[in-house]
This record gives sequence, C-alpha cells and structure tokens, in this order.
Amino acid sequence: MKIFTAAQIHELDNYTITHEPIKSIDLMERAAKTITRAIMDEWTDRTPMVIFAGPGNNGGDSLAVARLLAEENYKVSVYLFNIHNKLSDDCAANKQRLIDSKRVGHFTEVTLNFDPPELTEDMVVIDGLFGSGLNKPLIGGFASLVKYINQCPAKVVSIDIPSGLMCEDNTYNIHSNIIRADLTLTLQQKKLSMMMADCQKYIGRLRVLDIRLSKEYIDKTEANCRILEEQDVIRLLMPRDDFAHKGAMGNALIIAGSYGMAGAAVLATRACLRSGVGKVTVHTPRRNYLVMQTAVPEAVMQMDHEETYFSESVDSTDFDALGIGPGLGLVENTAIALIGQIRRTSCPIVADADALNILANHQAWMQQLPSGIIMTPHPKEFDRMAGSTSNNDYERLIRAQQMAEHIKGYIILKGHHSALCMPDGHIVFNATGNSGMATAGSGDVLTGILTALLARGYDKGTACQLGMYLHGLAGDLAAKEVGKESLVASDIIQFLPKAFLKLED
Repeated sequence: MKIFTAAQIHELDNYTITHEPIKSIDLMERAAKTITRAIMDEWTDRTPMVIFAGPGNNGGDSLAVARLLAEENYKVSVYLFNIHNKLSDDCAANKQRLIDSKRVGHFTEVTLNFDPPELTEDMVVIDGLFGSGLNKPLIGGFASLVKYINQCPAKVVSIDIPSGLMCEDNTYNIHSNIIRADLTLTLQQKKLSMMMADCQKYIGRLRVLDIRLSKEYIDKTEANCRILEEQDVIRLLMPRDDFAHKGAMGNALIIAGSYGMAGAAVLATRACLRSGVGKVTVHTPRRNYLVMQTAVPEAVMQMDHEETYFSESVDSTDFDALGIGPGLGLVENTAIALIGQIRRTSCPIVADADALNILANHQAWMQQLPSGIIMTPHPKEFDRMAGSTSNNDYERLIRAQQMAEHIKGYIILKGHHSALCMPDGHIVFNATGNSGMATAGSGDVLTGILTALLARGYDKGTACQLGMYLHGLAGDLAAKEVGKESLVASDIIQFLPKAFLKLED
C-alpha cells in the first residue's frame, strides 16, 4: 500500500472525479455511504450520534453521514461550524440535502456563539471538523471545541483523520488541540502520521475504507513511502532447488556474545539457522563455548582468543554474510575489533545492538561504513547514532532516511511499524508484528534472520523487506499461541517455520 502526501491525496480525488468520471458531490456520497456502513457495524440505532462538521469537504462528508444515519433511524444531532460564512461547494450542497431530508432531529449552524451540547457516555461523537488538507495547528474556537470533545466520556469517531492531526509532520503541532479518537475511519489509504507511534493516542483503532478512488492514479503515481503487505512479500521469496546442498544455501558468520551475554549469540544463531541458510559459524568468546555447543549444536563454533569478549577481527573471506553486534559489550578492545572487522569484510553486513552503540561512541567511524551496510537500531540506539535525541517519531524517521542516503546503506528503524530507510530515500513500513515482541532478544532474532537471507542470496533491499516481515509474522503467529504478555524472543524463532509456510502456501 502506497502512502501519499496530503497534496497527492488531493490530486487523487481530483483525478478520480475527472477520469472516472464522477461529480465531486457523488464521490462524497459514495464515501459517506462507506463511512455510514462502518459506523453501523459498530453501533446500533439505539446509540445517539452527535456530529461536528467543519466548513470544508470533511464537513461535507460528515453532513452526508448524518443524513444517511438518520435515514437508518439513528438519533442524530448535527453542529455545522460556519464561522467565516464560507462553506465548500460540496459541504453547502450536503447542508441543503440534510435540511431537505427532514430526518435529522437537531441541526445547528454555528456562525458566532456556540453553546456546546452535553456529551454523555452513551453517545458517539463523529468528528468531521477537518480532514487531510489541514496544514497548521488548530487555534481559537476550534481548539476549544477539540478540548471539549476530548474531555467528554462519549466515544469519538474521526472521519479520515482526527481533526487537528496533520498527514505528515506534526513536529510543531499543538498536541492538546488534536482530537483523541477511539476509532478513525480513514479513506482509501493510511496517512504517514498514522504510522508514527506517538500519534496513536489520537487515532485509536484504525480502519481503512475503500471508496474506490482511481486505481490508475494509485498504480502510476510514485510514493516515497509504502507499507509492505503479504502479496508484496510472497513475490520476493526465492524458490529452493530440489537438488540444493548446504554449500549452495549460503555460509553465514555471526559475531556475537560476551561473558554473561551468550543468550544474544544463541538467539541470533538459532534464528539464522531457521531462516534457510546452509551453514552458520558463530564467533564468540571462549567462555561461551559450552553454552553455544549445547544450545545450538547445528552451528560451527569459532572461539575468540579472549575468554570474555570479542577481541580481534577474523577472516570473513569464505562467508556470504556477516551479522555482528548482539551481546558484544562495549569494552574498548571490542570497539577496535568491531571497526577492524567492518573494514576487512567484503560480504554484506548486518550491524545491530552493541555494534551500533560502539559506532555511536565513535562518531568518526560512521564515515568508514561500507555502502550497503544494514543497521537495525531501536529508537534510542538510533538517537545515539545520530548524536542527539529526536523530538518525535517523524523527526527520527526523517533523520534515519537522511542517514541511510548519506551512508548509502539500509536502516531498519525498529518499532510497531518498523521502517526500512533505503539508500535511495524510499521508506518501507512493515505491516506485521505486535507489542508482545517488545521483549529482550527480539532484535537479536531479526539480526539472525537478515544474515541468513543475505547469505542465502537475497539482495540487500529484498532481504531487509522479507526479513522484517517474517520476523513480525513469526511474532504474530507466536502471539496467537502464547499471548502477547508471555511472548519471549525464542518464541519468535519457534514460529519462523510456520511464518515461511504461511508465505509459501
């Protein structure tokens, strides 16, 4: 699914109107019918509906919804805010249709003073004040109205996007002046802000409604951001030759673990083995030998000279991919060994966890990273790499996008919607995963998966997309079995085979 900007969303509407062709008022009616059905799926006609409509096309949508709900015997009260005595053409047309229908119990057009109605817990408020075209924070009377709605006990449904929330950048928004919806019914496609964790408190539960906007425009229009979905991933899978042998399936090297952190090496290695690679060698300190041999008997052990930490780079000539970082620790000898390993490695590299923390502590080394490197930071790790804390998730995403372009590498910014920032500036959001995966070791599993896919022969961009999707899918399958509260990182590895099977079937 592509994520369009606010300007592209406007173009998509106009293209649909011109090329379907369809009148704008009829397209609005089609959207309103879809929204009305979605509301009726949630609440019966015993639930009173209070609709707040703005002066633009979002208000026009909500006025049409009010009329359609009233025709279905819902008790509807409508407040249309026309404080500048200027409605959009379609909003004005739907105002007249509403009046002519004579089905709505209460209709007030607010032009000056507003006496707010009592909003009780048995009601549903439908927010149709402002849509995706908003480009500045709400102030004045509309800000006061938003605050009034937010403090009420009623359920709140926002049409397309919560009023006050902008489609992309909310860095300079006034957060107290944004509707906090329980349910957002967005039209056709998700907006970029809906992918940001710090915007979820405004969006609530999200449903994407298909209002049949132009498929031709959607297909032919380039989008800088998109959401990775199952049909995209299925096309990425490489077939497995029936006559394959382990030498043809890739040879992966994992450098992980320090004394007391052998578990990170175990998780990364086990995940790597479960992701289709032919052979995995793990380089780890000597004291981890017994743990590794017992926990991962399928892996080849390569022991460091030191007892407790990774101390010097190793020859990677015979390997097809390197995963480095989980549980390495931050001692200075390990830091020197890390940058030496990165410099001498010619195969694809996945850097995670302490590898990233070491790079953050040695900012000059960021300039020495090979093009095509894959880094998988969580938000705090990325902020350390960037040298300062981001003000919000959007700012962090843009900084990650810029860093990926600058180093000509791939950055997977981990989160509920993990974001893959590509060297060409494009961003791909993952659609799988759940909050149960917010557990120690989950990132180590991702490192192992990515390393295996690279060794198996996938190109870097494909490995990143397939890897993060499989990682999240395995987590989703695990959550169905053990629940989110009890999910641990090894559960993700356990369900990797079922994740592959689901995609293959």
